[in-house]
Amino acid sequence: MSGLTVHAGHNHRGDLDLETDVLVVGSGASGAVVARTMAEAGFRVLVLEEGPYIPALTHGAFRPSESLRYAWRGGGMTVAFGLGDTPAINVTMGRVVGGSSVLTGGVCFRIPGHILHTWRKERGLTEFTEERLEPYYAEVEKNLHVEEVPASMRSRSTQLFCEGCSKSGFEAKPMRRNTDGCNGCGRCNFGCPEAAKMSVDISYLPQAAAHGAEIWSDCLVERVTMRGDRAVGVEGRVLNGPAGKPGGKLVVRARRVVLAAGAAHTPLLLHRSFVSGVSGQVGKNVTVHPSFRVIARFKESVQGWKGSLQSAYVDAFEAEKLTFTSLFIPTSVLAATMPGVGPAHTEKARDVSRLAIFGGLIHDEGGGRIWQNPFGREPILTYRMDKRDRASIPRLIRIMGKAFFAAGAEEIFMPILGAEGVTKDAFESFPLEDVKAPFIECSSQHPLGSCRMGKTREHSVVDTFGKVWDTRELYVADGGIVPTSLGVNPQISIMTLATHVAHNLRETKLLG
Repeated sequence: MSGLTVHAGHNHRGDLDLETDVLVVGSGASGAVVARTMAEAGFRVLVLEEGPYIPALTHGAFRPSESLRYAWRGGGMTVAFGLGDTPAINVTMGRVVGGSSVLTGGVCFRIPGHILHTWRKERGLTEFTEERLEPYYAEVEKNLHVEEVPASMRSRSTQLFCEGCSKSGFEAKPMRRNTDGCNGCGRCNFGCPEAAKMSVDISYLPQAAAHGAEIWSDCLVERVTMRGDRAVGVEGRVLNGPAGKPGGKLVVRARRVVLAAGAAHTPLLLHRSFVSGVSGQVGKNVTVHPSFRVIARFKESVQGWKGSLQSAYVDAFEAEKLTFTSLFIPTSVLAATMPGVGPAHTEKARDVSRLAIFGGLIHDEGGGRIWQNPFGREPILTYRMDKRDRASIPRLIRIMGKAFFAAGAEEIFMPILGAEGVTKDAFESFPLEDVKAPFIECSSQHPLGSCRMGKTREHSVVDTFGKVWDTRELYVADGGIVPTSLGVNPQISIMTLATHVAHNLRETKLLG
């Protein structure tokens, strides 16, 4: 594992004034790709990250609650407010060197072929074929050490769901993940304590630093500095004040600015910099892959925390825009989510070793929006589900419940706030269609599309190489540029598109 040197902004005293060729705002999956590519090409590269730097091998020293505090944005409590008949959605994002790649399960899917077909036929993005993207896929997958999870690494929780799938008439498939030496401890979402998950703080950023890139943590970028239509740097604050609050002034002069702050925060930077374009699309068209979990209680001891956190998926319902993936939750968190209070809750929490979990997501339409918050620096997220997506929720829950009961579950716990466990007979007659949106538990780990890529300035925020329309030397490379929902975990998709953007930047001469 390569070491990584990070300049800690919280240790810097006073203001910070820097200069570089290429400034990358954000150190997550996309920002790390751009930083490494440009540094290897000989450019002076500077990466700014709002969050702290947590060395990979120190994650094991943190309890999940501490990881939430230090590495997750908003302590993991960011919410997209549901509009109309839409549940509130808990949106998880990283705020740490390495971004959300530090907190993912390491799932690696390429952009599905039918999605690329849609981009070409409906969006005019003819550049995006499997053949043209293949070298970018290969580059990313090599650097991340993407490998298929062997069946021997499947947790008993996943094994049971897979057995239920087979008995229900469909099959689960092995998943690919970016790991090297995974021991199956199940803590992926809180930072890998063994540095076995090849998040970008372990893979791409050390390579960028080895070629001269400087990485600064604890640096809050507030706006892009524009000189006419040209980006010439950024302004913000160093988080070196009391208790990590904004302190010294941050000024960076750069010949090129690449925004990789994530789909929820890059739109804010564009708005604050008065760069919104003629399309009016900045912060709109947000997709989130609304996700739901079902927990099952078995008679046997499952100990679902033993084994790969995510190792299998089901795409048999792709035509219905549904994808299912294995998962698990640290026992302390899982126990806390069980229904009931007092002794009733305690009794259920004791059963944590007998619980299995699986999750499902909806390949959604773009019903989300990112708004500026008049009362703080964090964005306001709203989301309105497409009617067809909303109608898919009962179907998604029934598929998972059916599989678990086929595998022998005694009862399941549906993603309904406060709902007790139900037996098979009660589940089959349960009126899921009547459950009101405010009572449905929904989460998202995949906000995308807020600065979507397109062929024309009238319908998109950036062109096919990530350049913000009608600007010079201002680019976006994060998940915001993804034109549509993907229907699968987006890590490889985001990094592949960032590689596409970075390779073009490498060949594009900097303005003087």
